[in-house]
Amino acid sequence: MRLGGLSYFAGAEKKDERVLVPDLGSLTSVYDRARELFYYLKGGQVDYGEEHSVACGHSQFGRIYEQGHYPEWDEDHPIHFVGHSAGAQVVRVLQQMLADKAFNGYENTSENWVLSITALSGAFNGTTRTYLDGMRPEDGKTMKAVCLLQLCRLGVIVYDWLDIPWLKAYYNFGFDHFGISWKKVGIWGLLNCILGNTGPFASGDWILPDLTIQGSMRLNSHLHTFPNTFYFSYATKRTRKILGLTVPSSVLGIHPLFFIRVLQMSQWRHPPDVPPPYKGYRDEDWQDNDGALNIMSMTHPRLPIEHPSHYVVSDADCQPLEPGIWYYKMVEADHMLFIVNRERAGVQFDLIYDSIFQRCRKHVFRKSLPTLPNNIVADDE
Repeated sequence: MRLGGLSYFAGAEKKDERVLVPDLGSLTSVYDRARELFYYLKGGQVDYGEEHSVACGHSQFGRIYEQGHYPEWDEDHPIHFVGHSAGAQVVRVLQQMLADKAFNGYENTSENWVLSITALSGAFNGTTRTYLDGMRPEDGKTMKAVCLLQLCRLGVIVYDWLDIPWLKAYYNFGFDHFGISWKKVGIWGLLNCILGNTGPFASGDWILPDLTIQGSMRLNSHLHTFPNTFYFSYATKRTRKILGLTVPSSVLGIHPLFFIRVLQMSQWRHPPDVPPPYKGYRDEDWQDNDGALNIMSMTHPRLPIEHPSHYVVSDADCQPLEPGIWYYKMVEADHMLFIVNRERAGVQFDLIYDSIFQRCRKHVFRKSLPTLPNNIVADDE
C-alpha cells in the first residue's frame, strides 16, 4: 500500500538492499492480494483465476508486470516474508497457493518457496473491530444498513468511478480489476455499485469480510503451517487489567486515533441474541487489543484449529529455531507503532526490524539448502 511518497514500513526496508516492498491494494481481499503478490515477484499479468473471478464479478486478469521483481524465485531461491496486519494472512494464503500449484503455467511451485514468515500485528484470527465498524456479527460477511463502513463504501465507489489518474497514482484502493471507472460503466454503473448490485462490496471480495472472526476461520480452514518454513509473530498490545476490567494501558503511549478504539474493543460484547462465531467463544478472550486487532488474533493461527506455537520470552530460550512452529512475542505497542512514522516508535523500531533482518540473515536456513535466500519481501496491510 502506497500513500504518495510515504513508506508504509517507515523506511525499515532501507536496512537491507535486498528488501522488496510491493504496492498491493489497501482494501482488496486477501485472496486477490496473494495473487497479485505472486506476479509482482515472478512477473507477467496477474491472473486471479477464472472460477474466483466469475464468482466475484471482476476481470480474470489484472495488472501486467513486464519484469518481475524477483523472477528467479523458486525452491532453490526462497524468500523471507514480513507482513503487517492483513499482510500476514496474504503471505499465508500465497504459500498455500504455492503448495496447491494454483498458478497456471507454474507447475513446479511448492510451499518451500517460502523460507520464513514474520508477522507484525498479524491478523490471523479476525478482529472484533470489524463488528464495531459495521460488519454483521450474524454472518461476518455483510454490513449493517447504517454504519461507518457504509460511508467508506460510498466514498471508495465514487473515488474509483471518478478514476482521476493523478489521484489514483497517489493512492489506489486496488479495485481496478472490477472496472468501475466512469469510462467503462457510465452513470448507470455507478448507481449499480451504490445500490449494491455490482462491485467488490456486492460480491464480498474485499478486505473486511476476511477480517471478521468468521471470515478468518473460513480462510484458515484451508491454510497449513508447513514443516519446512519458519514462522514468527509479534503481537502488539495496548491494554491492561485494572480491578478485573480490561482498559487502555496508558493515555500518553497510545496514538490519539487509537485510544478510543482500544477502549471500544476492550469493552466489546458479542450480542447475546446472535450465535457465537465458534464453539467455546468467550468475550474475555477478545478484550486485550492494540486498537485494531485482538491479541487473540495476533499470536498465531488458532481458529478453527490451533497451530503449533511457542511463546518467546527470551530469544535464547528457543535456539536452535525449529521450522513448523509459530514463535511469538508480546510487544507493548498500538497497531501503528512499527509503520508509517519511525520517530514515534523510537528505539523500539530499530530493535524490532534489526532483529527480524538479523534472524533472516543468520539464524533461519533450510538444512537441505546450503545457500541463503536472496530477498526479503515486506507485505503491508
